[in-house]
Amino acid sequence: MKPLKELTRPNIWNLKPYSSAHNECGATAAKVFLDANENPYNSPYNRYPDPQQSEVKARLSKIKGVRPEQIFLGNGSDEAIDLLYRCFTCPGRDNVVAIEPTYGMYKVCADINDVEYRTVELDQNYQTTADRLLHACSDTTKLIWICSPNNPTGNNIMRDEVIKVINEFQGIVVVDEAYSDFSSERPLRLDIAKYPNLVVLNTFSNAWGCAAIRLGMAFAQKDIIDIFNKVKHPYNISTLTQRQAIEALKEPYEVDKWVKTILLERGRMIEAFRLLPFCERIYPTDANFFLAKMNDAQAIYDYLKSNGVIVRNRANVHLCNNCLRITIGSKSENNELLSALRQYRPDTQA
Repeated sequence: MKPLKELTRPNIWNLKPYSSAHNECGATAAKVFLDANENPYNSPYNRYPDPQQSEVKARLSKIKGVRPEQIFLGNGSDEAIDLLYRCFTCPGRDNVVAIEPTYGMYKVCADINDVEYRTVELDQNYQTTADRLLHACSDTTKLIWICSPNNPTGNNIMRDEVIKVINEFQGIVVVDEAYSDFSSERPLRLDIAKYPNLVVLNTFSNAWGCAAIRLGMAFAQKDIIDIFNKVKHPYNISTLTQRQAIEALKEPYEVDKWVKTILLERGRMIEAFRLLPFCERIYPTDANFFLAKMNDAQAIYDYLKSNGVIVRNRANVHLCNNCLRITIGSKSENNELLSALRQYRPDTQA
């Protein structure tokens, strides 16, 4: 890995961050706060939130097995994705490399930041090799994006290949583990101490059932997290979000139960889809969804939509021809989907 200073956008490396009132006073037992121009009424919503989300990180640290200073919290994982571009790429000069197909926000943020986005097409099993990813890089490649389990394909990218990329790439490797709670593979966040160029993303949206609060996580060594904290907006996570996250983190065993139930339902749904005459293939999955190749994905999608059931049509995504992405819902939701599909008659749909 190149020195972090060489990888960081020069103006960001030299940036003097905004100093908020709450940061300046630090941890204190003071009872009266007259430093931030806050309204004294309407407690507790009159006070600015903790800019470092200290209590959330303390609880998260115990559950995720990383130190608080190795955690960045953002407004969804998308904030961390955007920060990676803003911190480590120079517009109009640098490039990034990503597998294809994958999560669409990597490219959106590249386009917003005027950074070339290079893709490495997955093979027929939705896998790639380290050599192919590294071959796509140049001297100005700053980031490599690997979503594993991948979205929309659902499968883990081979771990040996991911580790080879981390070891050989001179820039920063971002492994998006948004769906890792549904996988039996050991999370890479537990290995960040070994790899100074590794950033691992995760989210409260999926296993934790908190998509509405928009809270994403990035795990990395402290030097990288410090750069994120320097660039982020001072109060990027609201008090309401922090409070809900703390409540969720008090019930990790409940989340484990949800995950086990979703995995059981995933198995049931996959077996049911295999029996549908218009389903041609179910791709292997390590996530809370699966990709199903249909004989006419658009027609089936339109039929389901007309019956009040929404799945994700991925037919126009590269390498996902005629595929629908099925999220695992509650048992009753899944049964509604299956009931509708079992009544589908291609010849009679108009």
